[in-house]
Amino acid sequence: MSKPTGKAAKYLDKLRNIGVIAHIDAGKTTLTERMLYYSGKIHRMGEVHEGTATMDYMPEEQERGITITSAMTSTPWRDCLINIIDTPGHVDFTIEVERSLRVLDGAVGVFCGVSGVEPQSETVWRQSEHYHVPKLAFVNKLDRLGADYAAVLDSMVKRLRVKPLPLQCPDGEGQELEGVFDLVSMERLEFDVDNKILEYRRVPMDDSERERVAPWRERMLETLAEEDDEFCDCYLGGGDCTPEVLHPAIRRATLAGRLVPVLCGSALKNIGVQPVMDAICLYLPSPAEVPQASGVKPGVEERISFPAHPAEPLSALVFKVSMDSGRKLALMRVYSGRIKAGDTVYNVTQDQDERVARLFRLHAGRKEKIDEAVAGEIVAAAGMKYARTGDTLACREAPLLLEQIAGYKPVISLAIEPRNSEEGDKLDEVLEKFLLEDPTLEVVRDEDTGQVVLSGMGELHLEVILERLRREYGLSPRTGNPQVVYQETVNATAEAEGVFHRELGEDMHFGGVRLSVEPRERDKGRDVVFEVDAALWPAAWMDAVADGVNDGLQSGVIKGYPVQDVRVRVLELQRKDGESSPAGYRMAAAMALKKALEAASPQLLEPIMWVEISVPDDFVGEVIGLLGSKGAKIENMLDRGGVKTVQALAALASLFGFSTQLRSATQGRAGFVMKFARFDVLQ
Repeated sequence: MSKPTGKAAKYLDKLRNIGVIAHIDAGKTTLTERMLYYSGKIHRMGEVHEGTATMDYMPEEQERGITITSAMTSTPWRDCLINIIDTPGHVDFTIEVERSLRVLDGAVGVFCGVSGVEPQSETVWRQSEHYHVPKLAFVNKLDRLGADYAAVLDSMVKRLRVKPLPLQCPDGEGQELEGVFDLVSMERLEFDVDNKILEYRRVPMDDSERERVAPWRERMLETLAEEDDEFCDCYLGGGDCTPEVLHPAIRRATLAGRLVPVLCGSALKNIGVQPVMDAICLYLPSPAEVPQASGVKPGVEERISFPAHPAEPLSALVFKVSMDSGRKLALMRVYSGRIKAGDTVYNVTQDQDERVARLFRLHAGRKEKIDEAVAGEIVAAAGMKYARTGDTLACREAPLLLEQIAGYKPVISLAIEPRNSEEGDKLDEVLEKFLLEDPTLEVVRDEDTGQVVLSGMGELHLEVILERLRREYGLSPRTGNPQVVYQETVNATAEAEGVFHRELGEDMHFGGVRLSVEPRERDKGRDVVFEVDAALWPAAWMDAVADGVNDGLQSGVIKGYPVQDVRVRVLELQRKDGESSPAGYRMAAAMALKKALEAASPQLLEPIMWVEISVPDDFVGEVIGLLGSKGAKIENMLDRGGVKTVQALAALASLFGFSTQLRSATQGRAGFVMKFARFDVLQ
């Protein structure tokens, strides 16, 4: 069965799974709020700045005016059902974007009409490219002073390296924004800004308006002709470029990833929102139109593709786990087959049977109970005991393991101590729940001090965790200053031998291992190579050596941080008849590794951050001086409409409190964004 037919095909064809992605404060949540209002899903329009936005349902989101966790909802529009995931823009919550994009079929990128493509916009755009997600773009905030639609399109070309296809152009910019010109239908779109009327008006352009938009129309037609052969024949042959001809051509180019249709307006002023929803239905793919999902049979390397069809065996991916009133809720994308409330499914990743007690459709913080979910849908399930982010659900008869979601390494740590033993027990329990929800969070207990070390993606990430501890669970543990998470590596090649010969219990245990360590390129990870004849040694001894080496790499010789970018070669094993044992070889391998690391010029690697500061010309000197005092390395300086953008690399340890110092040095006029670049030594 290669393609859905009949009723299943009709349902899939009208389904759209899309995400709203962008830099922080570009207007993602505001746009989503308007989409829900105009589709009739909600009857009162909330505002982010008032803390009343539907999709920002966590108290921390409402107070800060930012999205922290990706929220999902479903809403009808025209004859389609749109599943929408509103994602965070802050770099600390990148994993929320990553796992959402993994299960989406399309996305709407939102860009500020003044700032254009900003750093986090690039990050999330690249994430979507990794998953080959077709996209639309919405240039928002064109009602603000300094808005420049053409400049935003240029920044998309330069910074995202995409080919934008403007389907609209604004009627005025800044305070003069009055509406939007539709270049496909050659109509002026009028929106009732004050009364928030659901429908907008399409008015034919007069001659002067046609003349104004003629260059934009020609640009659209030429760009489309360059990327779609079928339309090119029509265009060069002098055929009518009617909407009936243009819509299929735009859709083909969008689904192929050759073009990004661009729309414009101001979500806050209710200008241009409904056409975005029309474009989602017209140009973004249904679950049946994206490349077929594929998985690997457990224990077999062969990758098998399968269609999105309810009659196929079940295949679903858990892309997020959240706690709802103390109970686990697993959000999943069903790629094939169907799943019913009460079913028992097979968790391929955990090799466990799971019972799906209840199924829900989500609307931000609320749930709608459903009996069944079929291929193409995104739903939540309650009752599953073992499910984790990235797990594959299937039927035991035909299990396929889907590609997992990429992980992220924490870069900052905080020591926390419970105020008493009773709080300590509760703290452990709550942190366990947080770990289920958030794969970027890491918790390690220091057995010597009793401290809990909490590691995350940034200061804001850890702040939000502490705030949730206090608000949701009444816990206020003592905290130490944030500490940077380092890694270790080696700069030279060294060889060492470890011999373990000791009585443990009533038996003698022996192991002898000679090995070498050598550096690898940055971000190449660890590699353990055995250069002994495996046929001459019992598998249990070899496994014990591998375990000893891998355990030793978890804790380096400088400050006990994990060792990365190193190759370990196991060169020789020694035996003693009657005394050689797995325990002996494990201990000998760990001893040899420690000696070799100490002799191989060990070095600390620190998290290096990519810093981008937008600042008026008057304060460039202050910014460069401040970066210099932090030991930062300036990489680039750009001029964007009279505002200088300074790009630099800096060690995370030097950036604590930097945003406050930057505000003081620039009278609050500088914008500051940083994102994790790599673990390295800043030269």
